[in-house]
Amino acid sequence: MPVDAIAVIAEPTRRRILDELRRADSSVSTLVDKLAMSQPAVSKHLKVLREAGFVSSRTAAQQRIYSLEPAQFRALDTWLAPYRRLWNTHLDALERVLDSEENR
Repeated sequence: MPVDAIAVIAEPTRRRILDELRRADSSVSTLVDKLAMSQPAVSKHLKVLREAGFVSSRTAAQQRIYSLEPAQFRALDTWLAPYRRLWNTHLDALERVLDSEENR
């Protein structure tokens, strides 16, 4: 996972674009309409997402259609896994303590 992957998706507009693409592949104009943003702004964010490997584009007629690329999300998930396990362990321990307090 590139070091800047988290910085790329930390930007709220990029997360909104990813959320839209999670629902369906979309053209720039569709994203402009759904996000109520200018075409240059959407294109700028799509370029950042594409360069970071989160999205790809294909040409259909005279439009570019954007879609999610799962590899970068898998890399991010792999990087997050140890942190998820750590928090799950701590939350499980907290649950046991709260359950034992409740049973007293």
